[in-house]
Amino acid sequence: MRIAVLADIHGNVLALDAVLDDLERRGGADLMINLGDCVSGPLWPRETFERLEALGLPTVRGNHDRRVAQDPADEEMWPSDRYAQERLTTAQLGTLFALPLTLEIVPGVVAFHARPDHDEKYLADAIVDGQLVRAPLGAIGRRLKSLDPGCRLALCGHSHRSELIRIPGGPIVFNPGSVGCPAYSDDTPPAHVSEQGTPHARYGIVELDAARRPDRLEAIAVDYDHEAAAKQAEQAGRPEWAHALRTGFMKD
Repeated sequence: MRIAVLADIHGNVLALDAVLDDLERRGGADLMINLGDCVSGPLWPRETFERLEALGLPTVRGNHDRRVAQDPADEEMWPSDRYAQERLTTAQLGTLFALPLTLEIVPGVVAFHARPDHDEKYLADAIVDGQLVRAPLGAIGRRLKSLDPGCRLALCGHSHRSELIRIPGGPIVFNPGSVGCPAYSDDTPPAHVSEQGTPHARYGIVELDAARRPDRLEAIAVDYDHEAAAKQAEQAGRPEWAHALRTGFMKD
C-alpha cells in the first residue's frame, strides 16, 4: 500500500498543485492523507479549500484550522487566520472546525497534526536559542503515550520540518515537512522560528508491506513557482511571508 502524506498547505494552492502533479508523475498513491493547517495564510485560502474538497482526502484538524474557524470577534486572532477566515464561507469554516484530531487511516497507522492529544504542541521538537531542533527521544516517546500500543507509524505535521524517527518499543514518527509554508516565526513564548531552508513544496510517500508495516518512507521536495506565491503574500501586505516563500528562511 502506498500512502501520500501532505501537511501544512497554508493556503498555498500553487505548492499543492505542484505536489499533486509530482505525485502523479511518480505513479500516484493508493491513499492521500492531509495532516491539517489547510488554508491559513495570506495566499489562496478559498481556492485551496475548494481543491482539497474536490480531492476528498482524509484530513485531521490543525491548530490553524481550529483558529480560522473561531469567533471572528476575537481581537487576538492571528493575521493569517483572519485573512483566511474572511475569504471562506460559514459552511467551509464549519467543515474545518469539525475535522477530527486523529485518524487511524489503516490498522497501525495513525495521523494527527501536532500530537495525538493536542493540535498545537510540538511532538518531535524542542526550542533552543529561538530555533526548532529535535527533542530528546525520551520526550518524544512520552508525548506519544496516548497512542494505542499497536501503532506502528505516526504521521504528523505542525513543525514544518521533515523528520523520521523510530521510537524504541514504539512507532516510527514521520513528518513530511510543509507543502506550502517553508518558514515561519512564532512569538508565543519562547519565541522561535522554523525554517526548511529552501522554498520547495514538501510532502511524503509511505509504502507499507503486506503486513501493513512501514517498508519505505520518502520525504520529497518539489520546485514550484514560489515567486508567484511570494508576490501574492506581498499584495496581502505580508512581506515576511514573501521572504519565507522565496528563501525557506525568516528574515533576521
